[in-house]
Amino acid sequence: MTISSITEPARKVFACLWLESLLYRLSAYVLPAAIALLSLVALLFWEPHYSTAGAQQVAFRVLEQTSGQLSLPEARQLVSQQASRQYFDTRLSEQPFWLSFEVKPNVDGMPIAIEFPSRHSTAISCWDAQSLTELGNANRSEVAGDMALVRAGFVLQLGKIVAPRKVLCKQEFVGPARLEVAEWSTSELRYAARAFERYSGLLDGGLLVLAMFVVVTAIINRESTYLLFAAWLLMNLRMAALSSGWDAQWLGHTVPLDWMTRGRSVSLALYYVLTFTLFRTLFRDELNKLGHSYVLKVTELMCVPLLIGGALLSYKTFLPMLWAFTAFGTVVLVFFLTRILVFRITPVAIWYTASLSITLISSLYEVISAAAGLKGLIGTVNFVTASLSSSLLAALAIAAQLRMKHQQWVEAQTELRETYNAMPIGLFTLDLTGKFVAVNPALRNMLGVQEIKLGNDEWSTYFDKGAWSSLHRMVTNSHNGDLEIGCNGNFPGERKRFLVKATLARGKIDGSLQDITARAKATEELQFMANNDPLTKVLNRRGIDALLEVTLRENTKAAPTMLAYLDLDRFKLINDLYGHAAGDEVLKQVCDRINAMLTGEQRVGRVGGDEFVIVFPNTPVAVAVWVCRGLVDSLGTGPYHLGDKAFQVRGSIGLIEVDPGTKIKDAVSTADRACREAKAGSNGLVVYEKNAKAFREREAELSLVEKISSSGAPEGLFLEMQPIMSLKSPHESLNFEVLLRMRDQDGSIIPAGRIIPAAESSGRIGMIDRWVLATTLEWASVHHKELTRTQFICMNLSGASLNDERFVLDAFDMLEKNRHSASLLCLEITESVALHDLENTRRFIDRVRSYGVKIALDDFGAGYTSFSYLKDLPADVLKIDGNFIVNMNAHPANVAIVEAIVNLAGNLGMKTIAEWAEDNATVQTLVEIGVDYVQGYAVSRPQSSASILAAESSAAFIQNSELKSYAKTLSILTETPIPLPAGITLISSDGMLLSK
Repeated sequence: MTISSITEPARKVFACLWLESLLYRLSAYVLPAAIALLSLVALLFWEPHYSTAGAQQVAFRVLEQTSGQLSLPEARQLVSQQASRQYFDTRLSEQPFWLSFEVKPNVDGMPIAIEFPSRHSTAISCWDAQSLTELGNANRSEVAGDMALVRAGFVLQLGKIVAPRKVLCKQEFVGPARLEVAEWSTSELRYAARAFERYSGLLDGGLLVLAMFVVVTAIINRESTYLLFAAWLLMNLRMAALSSGWDAQWLGHTVPLDWMTRGRSVSLALYYVLTFTLFRTLFRDELNKLGHSYVLKVTELMCVPLLIGGALLSYKTFLPMLWAFTAFGTVVLVFFLTRILVFRITPVAIWYTASLSITLISSLYEVISAAAGLKGLIGTVNFVTASLSSSLLAALAIAAQLRMKHQQWVEAQTELRETYNAMPIGLFTLDLTGKFVAVNPALRNMLGVQEIKLGNDEWSTYFDKGAWSSLHRMVTNSHNGDLEIGCNGNFPGERKRFLVKATLARGKIDGSLQDITARAKATEELQFMANNDPLTKVLNRRGIDALLEVTLRENTKAAPTMLAYLDLDRFKLINDLYGHAAGDEVLKQVCDRINAMLTGEQRVGRVGGDEFVIVFPNTPVAVAVWVCRGLVDSLGTGPYHLGDKAFQVRGSIGLIEVDPGTKIKDAVSTADRACREAKAGSNGLVVYEKNAKAFREREAELSLVEKISSSGAPEGLFLEMQPIMSLKSPHESLNFEVLLRMRDQDGSIIPAGRIIPAAESSGRIGMIDRWVLATTLEWASVHHKELTRTQFICMNLSGASLNDERFVLDAFDMLEKNRHSASLLCLEITESVALHDLENTRRFIDRVRSYGVKIALDDFGAGYTSFSYLKDLPADVLKIDGNFIVNMNAHPANVAIVEAIVNLAGNLGMKTIAEWAEDNATVQTLVEIGVDYVQGYAVSRPQSSASILAAESSAAFIQNSELKSYAKTLSILTETPIPLPAGITLISSDGMLLSK
């Protein structure tokens, strides 16, 4: 294709595009480069606009006023004796300095000005050295006479002089000042002052503009690091002002003298803190990888005393502290900057490193020159040049960082677009009217369409009616969430379900679409399995609990909620005789018969192998009773057929009325109790209406469980003590067993037979045993001197506590602290508990016996008695089960069993205690067969602790006169016989007269 073949319209278009490109390149590249080159030529080769010949150093004599006040003649005399010099360093001294110098007329006859250039000077006064006439005085806020504030210091305007003139001055300083005297012509000083103001203004404005640019960048990008950098730039500006001596003003306004002095200290401390914080922030990732975190931590901790010192200490005291901290901080930052450049070289790191390096070098120079007085070491290096250089390099670093972020953003956009199209789940964007703005291929595949017209097709076109309003309401109210909807497209097979997750952002709805058809179906199946019995398909226990919870919550006062507990009688025989397959089939038929009797909202659930619960919501008692009576008849009359076999099954039902506030588990438990009562009856149905006695008993039981379940020992617990009488010497010992009791709120006594089961069902039996043991030991310790006749105090220990490691450790700890009273203790362990874990029981017994505690095997003979295990248990006492003792004279077999136990115990070196002895005849029989101790109502009912302490022996509690006489008779065998009543004669078994 040649140029001649291009049509005229095409030529015009081509010419316009070429001209546009040329103008853009000229504006964007050529012109900025030309301006930069011209600026460089101006700086290097053109004459400065504010050129001056400079100042002439004046030699002077100086004297530090170390103490007292000097009059002008005295000061003039003392200064004149000092050596002449060109400069003098104050070394942080804040004492006044007197100086004198001589000014000669210049050859041009121009007016002369004397400059005192130190930025650390705070006040000055000058006099004519010969006449001592005041020439002028000034401080940082006021001037008088011929004195003026120029550049960083003070200037004395002498005007035209025709003869040499001597001047005496008094000057005050704060900081590491260098005292100098410079002679200017008035016009030269004016140009120098203009240049100073211009350059300081350019630096002030330039750095402020740069800081504002960084702040705007931080706000736009929402990047706090840029805010930190902007603050650092401002402090950089203040450090440049301090270095060059124009920190006495801010934005064209004079800073008060007292603010300026304190402001210098605070600015120096803040500059240290900001420099370290900026460094730590910019290179956080690199520093975490380099290690040496303790060095950074030390440097960071140094910020705290530095800030406090800057705010509270005097400038003279604060500066040496700053110099030391700055030197250390500079070394640390240089070390880490070097490591960072070696570790990872990026444009951002290079520019930031260069910027901070210039700042650190200038800082270190300022410190060295101020501390050592080397003011002329590097005349061109100060915070003015450092601020310009570091700020420029920092700007380049920000530009590099922005460029890097832009590249990352472009890459992320490209990657996001590719990921958006490749995402296996459907992604979409809608406007607020429900029209599609963007979709990915996966969404089109899910909906089974080739194309969705963006900006035209609506959400409601593809999904269920009301799906758009639900989605709009969801994102509007909660801004994000998920929603399950169905698709109204023509799909083969089953209807599809989708899960939509969406959020409202930037005036659009962004979301995802996930096909959950298979999951929805599985969820429905799992939901059914979770609430229904897999065999019979009726509700399971979880389903019944959920149904009952809803029913009780929605229960009305018009009709109560009834709950039935159904148990099949002797159903286990079918499983045992014909197998579980036959039993399962019978259960299905049972459920069919039950469902056939139920109507409306009445539901049945299987809660056990052959146990069912039926819920009757809002059902009158009479109706529920009629249905349950029909169920009993229906289940028990017709046989259940399985092949050629027929089975007869009968059911028992407990029906109760449930209050709305009743707990579900309590209601089911009460219905189960009613069912057990029905099984024992004849008609197969027991009904508990509201306020029935069974309900009251159950409520009392639950109340007790709740009281015991509270944290700590429940209120009302106390101990009673039942005497245990020796059958060898009844009046010589006072032994007893502690029995747990509880006083209810109405003052009634709750026996241990109710407390212990409630504690076991609530899991608090360990707490009860712990309280009994602690109370018993404490009581025995307090009354140990009064229990001289007590050989043992029995206490029953439950099996749950014995197997509770925490209780066992606590018990050992209590015995250790009460060793003196522990020797009186006799722990009763039930025989079945001991056999449950013989090895654990043996270890426990061995440990407690080391404290002097005795061990008794309780209820011996009632459970799994095996004489062989007795040799493995080092028990001290066998406590014979009371069932063998009650009415034992009427059952010779019981007498024989007890006698065998007594003989066995005697052979094993154990004592025996017979409990539940109710009458004198039983006691006499126990004496004849050799039992050692007896416990029961025949001797005494449980007594209070005060009664026990008041008694002399266990026999003192006997009320029956016949038994009391018999006990006295037994005492004849003791070492101290008790006198017998008149008329009683004792004859031994061989006919020998013992007493008359």
